[in-house]
Amino acid sequence: MQKIDKHVVCRQFRRAAASYDRQATIQHRVADRLLTLAAQYTNQQPQALSVLEIGCCTGLLTGKLLNSSIKVRSLVLNDLMPDFAERLPQDIAVSKLSVGEPRVEVSLEELSFLPGDIEKLPLPGPFDLIISSSTFHWLDDLEQTLDKLLAALHPGGVLAFSLYGPENLPEIKELTGVGLDYLSLPEITSMLEKRCLLEKSYQDKEVFLFPKPRDVLNHLRRTGVNSINRTPWTRQKLHSFCREYTKRFQVGQAVHLTYNPLYFIARRSHDVTKKPSNPQKHLAKKFAK
Repeated sequence: MQKIDKHVVCRQFRRAAASYDRQATIQHRVADRLLTLAAQYTNQQPQALSVLEIGCCTGLLTGKLLNSSIKVRSLVLNDLMPDFAERLPQDIAVSKLSVGEPRVEVSLEELSFLPGDIEKLPLPGPFDLIISSSTFHWLDDLEQTLDKLLAALHPGGVLAFSLYGPENLPEIKELTGVGLDYLSLPEITSMLEKRCLLEKSYQDKEVFLFPKPRDVLNHLRRTGVNSINRTPWTRQKLHSFCREYTKRFQVGQAVHLTYNPLYFIARRSHDVTKKPSNPQKHLAKKFAK
């Protein structure tokens, strides 16, 4: 199991901040799909929602959320890095927010930034929606965090999140031995079914092509995804990596890199300590290998 050093994670994502939105193709796709799912389970509420977003980073999901059909009354943005507070608009009522999306008019009753590790922070609330995209695989203890987040929701409130599963970046792990200890869809599904109404869960497999192995490494570096690799690259190591990557993962004139996004929509019951007596069945789609 690869130990996550959140100081390293913070440093790498800070370095990648300038290039993140341009390079984060998979993160854009995952955020779009997550919001589409979240809207299906929140838009039936007549009033605008109080929302907590976890891991806002450069604001990629934030901008999409404020452009979506989800009506937001108040928004708390959380990230491990305090630096991203600078992306908050100064005038909440009439300001424009530029966060990974075209600049949009923002009209909220309340907008605030909550810096720090979500696993350690006391949470405000309660919220109608807690949402997070491409973040929870960085947590030390997902199960404990789920308890904390469900307790911060109104009864009937929605927890919507995406993260990555065991088939994520297998090419990198095969060649370097470095990778996160990803939880599987059944493992996370089991955690949620014990605690709440699991409305929907499924996973995808996304394969991207790059001209050369060095382009793969640059892509990972520019999106902060290399945050657990602390070993410096020597010229010999880099040459060996590129040679083996091409040998094993070449497709035509390109090489491939695989992502495995997982999606979950859950709803808090009135008693978060008990599994609902008649849970609504969730939809699980197994991807084809």
